[in-house]
Amino acid sequence: MQSVELCAGAGGQALGLERAGFAHDALVEIDAHACQTLRLNRPAWDVREGDLRTFDGRPFAGVELLAGGVPCPPFSVAGKQLGKDDERDLFPEALRLVDEIRPRAVMLENVRGFLDAVFADYRQSLKAKLTKMGYVADWRLLNASHFGVPQLRPRVVIVAVKKEIADQFAWPEERHHNPLTVGEVLEDLMAAKGWQGARSWAKRADEIAPTIVGGSKKHGGPDLGPTRARAAWATLGVNGKTLAEEAPEKGFVGMPRLTIRMVARLQGFPDDWQFHGRKTHAYRQVGNAFPPPVAEAVGHQIAAAIRSKRIHAVA
Repeated sequence: MQSVELCAGAGGQALGLERAGFAHDALVEIDAHACQTLRLNRPAWDVREGDLRTFDGRPFAGVELLAGGVPCPPFSVAGKQLGKDDERDLFPEALRLVDEIRPRAVMLENVRGFLDAVFADYRQSLKAKLTKMGYVADWRLLNASHFGVPQLRPRVVIVAVKKEIADQFAWPEERHHNPLTVGEVLEDLMAAKGWQGARSWAKRADEIAPTIVGGSKKHGGPDLGPTRARAAWATLGVNGKTLAEEAPEKGFVGMPRLTIRMVARLQGFPDDWQFHGRKTHAYRQVGNAFPPPVAEAVGHQIAAAIRSKRIHAVA
């Protein structure tokens, strides 16, 4: 099955959907560093670097899935929550592309602020426009930790499927056991350069990670967030003021910092997924990513709904 990916970022959602059986016909992303990350990991992918507003979806008419993560600042409580009045709101562009491509299904993700009461009219307007185009739309708040990601990361996932397959789509089941802790996930990386304190640190880091934040282009460097977030990391024995280039050296004393690779693992990326750019650019890509395991879980359900319709048609 084929898909088109919007606002692809560092490829978290695209990777998850690839695991769920989707091949990407095109991936649209405006950030040059993220585009290089996509090309670095998947040279065969057709990465379209540029503004989504200039992307023409008509050549891709009929692909099975249109997916993406439109910018979250218009709905984030960390921003001004301007919604449709925010120039970064790209939901109208996503709807334009749904109309041009008419895929079997649509999958869009955003921050939990999208579900705030102030956006009730916005949500209903979005649903009404999708309904008019022949889709049944719904959304759900999914927490990455319920899909094996060792992080507290709630995200809204919007799924719209053609009416004829709406009865075949079901949201993925959440796991009934907790994911691994930060210490369990990162102990080997912390010990990579011979730090003797890695094991005792891992025992202290006995919870899942707080929400990893990537910051915007205007704000946010290679750190683990504002004061409250850093305090949460400190309870796990992590210095969240900056990120490290490498794991702690042998004989290191104090609270270790995380590396880009460590943060990527906490986001659910495989260790062989590389990030282009220096620390600030790489961390921004990781911090803003959609965890691949969550995208994979939803993608499997969308794929099953599409296949079931094919099977019924053949029968």
